[in-house]
Amino acid sequence: MIFGIFRRRDDSSIRSVYRQIVAQARQPHFYTDLRVPDTSEGRFEMIVLHAFLVFHRLRNEGREAQTFAQQVFDLFFQDMDQSMRELGIGDEGVRRRIRAMTESFYGRSSSYSEGLVTGNRKALSEALLKNIYGGHEEVVAAERLVDYMQHSLKVLQQLPETEIRNGHVAFAPLDPQAQKKQ
Repeated sequence: MIFGIFRRRDDSSIRSVYRQIVAQARQPHFYTDLRVPDTSEGRFEMIVLHAFLVFHRLRNEGREAQTFAQQVFDLFFQDMDQSMRELGIGDEGVRRRIRAMTESFYGRSSSYSEGLVTGNRKALSEALLKNIYGGHEEVVAAERLVDYMQHSLKVLQQLPETEIRNGHVAFAPLDPQAQKKQ
């Protein structure tokens, strides 16, 4: 096809990054040791958190990185849309839920970013308590999740932006002892 050169980039790297985000978000450690609710909402929150970390890493990397991040974001919400449809939710219900999820994503990203950029652990911990733990008194777990987020950003910063766009991401080890050694 002569116009094939004008097609969007091969989406295998986009799919790879999204799969890695989801795989990390599904690690049992979050639901057992860090007491994230093992519900559809809790899993969504962990996908949002990991997607946020990748997007935060790419935020100042230029147009290609921004385009890539947007494509991963789009795939995330296409996946959410498809999952709801498979559950039998109708068009209007899907649209309403996707809109709410998108607003949730942006709200969480804003509060997580503010806490990370300013170095305000307390604000970040409070955002996690509200969003992930539903305001329950999981202060120790939220603090450990703050540590994990900060460490994951350091790990992601070590990856060249081109490596991420080629489909490779990495997060902090889930073993707290391994985090302290690095």
